[in-house]
Amino acid sequence: MKIDQSIAAIVTGGASGLGEASARALAEKGAKVALFDLNEERGTQIAAEIDGTFCKVDVSDEASVDAGFAKARQAHGQERILVNCAGIGTIGKTVRRDKETGEISHLPVSLFLKTLQVNLMGTFQCIAKSSAGMMTLDGLEDGERGAIVSTASVAAVDGQIGQVAYSASKGGVVGMTLPIARDLMSEGIRVNTILPGIFATPLMAGLPEKAQVSLAASVPFPKRLGKPEEYANLVLTMVENGYFNGECVRLDGAIRMPPR
Repeated sequence: MKIDQSIAAIVTGGASGLGEASARALAEKGAKVALFDLNEERGTQIAAEIDGTFCKVDVSDEASVDAGFAKARQAHGQERILVNCAGIGTIGKTVRRDKETGEISHLPVSLFLKTLQVNLMGTFQCIAKSSAGMMTLDGLEDGERGAIVSTASVAAVDGQIGQVAYSASKGGVVGMTLPIARDLMSEGIRVNTILPGIFATPLMAGLPEKAQVSLAASVPFPKRLGKPEEYANLVLTMVENGYFNGECVRLDGAIRMPPR
């Protein structure tokens, strides 16, 4: 798909990190970009900088998602590109024993469910609603109507201690990529997923410097954190290369996460 001024795009989680980089990269190509995010101040600022539209959206809430799509489409028309970057990170072992008291507790079911609602259900919900809209469009080259890129994580396959909820949610994103691509193949809509490793995002910036240095050193090559712009470059490739479909691709500097 050629990205130009005739193309509308929606990026969830577009107010920071990987989503922000993707939104900026699409806008630089000429696309009309709408950002879905809960951070209204930052999202509005970025939208103004890229001549886009900000929509305050909670991807885990259907009414909020519906309102976001309505606002984005009113501003830019039906999107042909959807990039799913909205997500949360949660930490907690399935069960744990307190070293001092010996008390045993388990991960709150509500936390596990919340992680699934945002990372997995939120991604599916946006894909379903976006692809339904894409199906109303005329086909481009090869009959292509749209392209969707979702964000999983290396934790989907290399889940560490304390990542059970996060890994389950991201594993679900990986698991549904191929069947959704097959569901949409007759409609000319491609679906791919990126599994990023350790990237320099606002979440990572919140860690102590020593921890960031240690994490960067654990990457085989290059020995640094990934740049959001590198993620955005792969998003562009997945959108522009019409033969890219049904794939889940690691972007991680060859890292394989240890148990802890």
